[in-house]
Amino acid sequence: MFGVVTRNPDELEWSEFDVGFYEVKDVTGRAAEPVEGAVSMVSCFGDNAAAENTPGLVPVSESGERATRERPYFDWAYVCPTHDDYRAGLLEIVEDCAEVTPDVRLDDVGFPRAEYCYCERCNRLFEESDFEDREEWRANVITEFVAEATDRIPGKTYFTLYPDPYPGHLYERAGLDLEALEEYVDEFVVPLYDMAYATTYWLEVIASGFEDVLDTPFSIELYAVDIDLDDLVHAAEVADAYAEDVYFGYDASNARAALRRKEADARDGVSHGGPE
Repeated sequence: MFGVVTRNPDELEWSEFDVGFYEVKDVTGRAAEPVEGAVSMVSCFGDNAAAENTPGLVPVSESGERATRERPYFDWAYVCPTHDDYRAGLLEIVEDCAEVTPDVRLDDVGFPRAEYCYCERCNRLFEESDFEDREEWRANVITEFVAEATDRIPGKTYFTLYPDPYPGHLYERAGLDLEALEEYVDEFVVPLYDMAYATTYWLEVIASGFEDVLDTPFSIELYAVDIDLDDLVHAAEVADAYAEDVYFGYDASNARAALRRKEADARDGVSHGGPE
């Protein structure tokens, strides 16, 4: 099955796509109304606008470094997952989305990196908790949020994972306890973005890694913007060999052209080869 990730409602109806993901809230903080029939995507703790407008929401490291996009390795700013009012707002958004279409995708869930968060609230909550290990406490914070969110999702819960299947890395980096999360998640989505897909051995390595660590089905999301059609078709074939489904991000026209090329090649007996 092939799908598209888009900000344009019209593209959700294109017949080449079996499923459409529509960004209701993205990392910029931009908000849109849910679209009937589309899987609503909600960026949970990535939010540039909230971080800029309310600096107290931003996670801080033990040395006081703030998790904003001005820092190295951050493409967007984060919000601390323990902020009750912000979490309540997220849950309202999820609930509103689920009233329009029952399936929802939770995006950008977790702490920003391993060294976060040491804000006064996190320090207090950890000290008041029954946990002696801070990593265990962080994982519990995230799992509890996901449990609350999925309780408001009557349909299928999708959950985006940072593309690192190495054992323990997602737990250490973001506080994601995959085994605990699998109780609540119906399908994980792993974005494997490249600007060319000229080679795909790395895509196969990462995909096979997630195949090993997950019991829950997972799908792969490919970047479709300005990608050569043959390369995008080949990447889709490699992804499809491991993933439940394959989704294309942010250029529905190119994705549609790639799927048409793939279908034509299949009719003509043309092969782009298997995983490298």
